[in-house]
Amino acid sequence: MSDEPITRMPQHPASPPHAGMVWIPGGTFQMGSNDFYPEERPVHRVSVDGFWMDAHPVTVAEFARFVAATGYVTVAERPLNPADYPDADPALLVPGGLVFKRTRGPVNLDDYRQWWAYVPGANWRLPYGPKSDPTGRDNHPVTQVSYEDAEAYAKWAGKALPTEAEWEFAARGGLDGAIFTWGNEHFPGGKAMANTWQGEFPWQNLRLDGYFGTSPVGSFPPNGYGLYDMAGNVWEWTCDWYVPQHTEKPAKSCCTPSNPRVALSVPDASYDLTQRNARIPSKVLKGGSHLCAPNYCFRYRPAARSPGMIDTATCHIGFRCIVRP
Repeated sequence: MSDEPITRMPQHPASPPHAGMVWIPGGTFQMGSNDFYPEERPVHRVSVDGFWMDAHPVTVAEFARFVAATGYVTVAERPLNPADYPDADPALLVPGGLVFKRTRGPVNLDDYRQWWAYVPGANWRLPYGPKSDPTGRDNHPVTQVSYEDAEAYAKWAGKALPTEAEWEFAARGGLDGAIFTWGNEHFPGGKAMANTWQGEFPWQNLRLDGYFGTSPVGSFPPNGYGLYDMAGNVWEWTCDWYVPQHTEKPAKSCCTPSNPRVALSVPDASYDLTQRNARIPSKVLKGGSHLCAPNYCFRYRPAARSPGMIDTATCHIGFRCIVRP
């Protein structure tokens, strides 16, 4: 593993196009990892141009302003089409979202249904369901937002969602090949650097980082580019369709892929094959969340990636935006 600086492009001279954004200098880096999960392979050299990025995930308060200005209704608040979910319980075909339920003890980690439940009435205002208390959540990342919701917000804000390469480059914060956004040590000096799960998932959360669910944005140190929560807290949507592995062919010595994007003309390759009857394509999620633990989902790393079906709204998925010059 290396934590050598990423090759950088010159600093952009312009001021931020929107408040709360930071400049991410373009450069060339090693994308992916050969050391953890198969979907992160192979490591390949990639270049991206510079761009502006939100310093932290979009918050509940920021999303509320969008809804107030536009009257937007999120996917989790809309009626469901039974044809899209042929195996679903008809009683659950009502607006809602997926909510994490901690188990009472160790369980078989092959069956996520033991800790995820579809909760009618769960949405971005009440991410844990109608009985939850939204008080004090304004500065937390907005959750229970689908890809469509994130894209709608970005368009309204005059921004865009990042590609996977842009997101990973930004998350590395100038450290090429490091395991985490802050370096290679998990808890440097015994200090938690991100909101993740400590203990045995999904029943024992030791809360060494001080949180059980999401945390207010900026609760942990920023990375080298001044970005907060690029590891843990909430997964974040990117605009790339998900494919099981990085598909770029090894570059010739004189050629490095620039600004790569997975933009499938037909997103069949992004279907989750474990969902036999739900033909819903997936986008790439990055960053991990407060539910990621080494014993189950060691994905609060820049190279880590996961599929997110575009209709999915959960209590641990959010997003942030970028602006390309």
